[in-house]
Amino acid sequence: MSESCSHQCESCGESCNEREKESLLVKPHEASHIKKVIAVVSGKGGVGKSLVTSMLAVLARRQRLNTAILDADITGPSIPTAFGLHGHADGDGFGLYPMKTQTGIQVMSLNLLTENETDPVAWRGPLIAGAVKQFWTDVIWGDIDIMFIDMPPGTGDVPLTVFQSIPVSGIIIVASPQELVGMIVEKAVNMARMMNIPVLALVENMSYVTCPDCGKQIRQFGESRIDGIAAKHHIDTVVKLPIDPRLSHACDKGLMELFEGDWLDGLLDKITE
Repeated sequence: MSESCSHQCESCGESCNEREKESLLVKPHEASHIKKVIAVVSGKGGVGKSLVTSMLAVLARRQRLNTAILDADITGPSIPTAFGLHGHADGDGFGLYPMKTQTGIQVMSLNLLTENETDPVAWRGPLIAGAVKQFWTDVIWGDIDIMFIDMPPGTGDVPLTVFQSIPVSGIIIVASPQELVGMIVEKAVNMARMMNIPVLALVENMSYVTCPDCGKQIRQFGESRIDGIAAKHHIDTVVKLPIDPRLSHACDKGLMELFEGDWLDGLLDKITE
């Protein structure tokens, strides 16, 4: 496999052992044309994966890119809440139609299909994985420049289904400072390597708090270890997000499209280059 492999076998004339693996890919809906797919993953829940997904989508839309979010976290969907989306997505005999945020980001989430937003999803793994695949094959996304997939935590059925079925261009791993001292992040890195999908960046959420009086950065969990882990795995992009009450407020109130901050600007430039 070439180092510049994009995992897009249909547009490549090279002969390599990737083709057998790529045969597992499924096509999106016939009315969907999606140029690039980025998966946002985490080793465990509660580290800010959906926050990072939402922020990147907002930044992409601000660059006038046709942007979509596929919420693959079936049992814990939070993307609709972050964008203030309520109600039900429409569908007909042709397929399902994603809902749009105020600025035009297209979103599909199980929370937009259930009768009540608080209904639990008591499904076994294969059914959950099948639902995620249907979000790819049955949703009429239209012309999309970049799609972000908000993945469930861990390395189970859904990540495996996504990485085998959808042409993911790259992975962003989100972690908390505590998580970076253990093996959780390395599991995510190793899964990406096993699936031959590049890790584009490590994002350390809750990295520090900025003192409102003096502006000093306070590392409440001790010195960051993310740079060492990135170097170990040859990941050249590292982002450190602060604990910022404004971000939490925006996410809880469905106002993510109004957030301010340049922490992820460089990462988005890398994704869209």
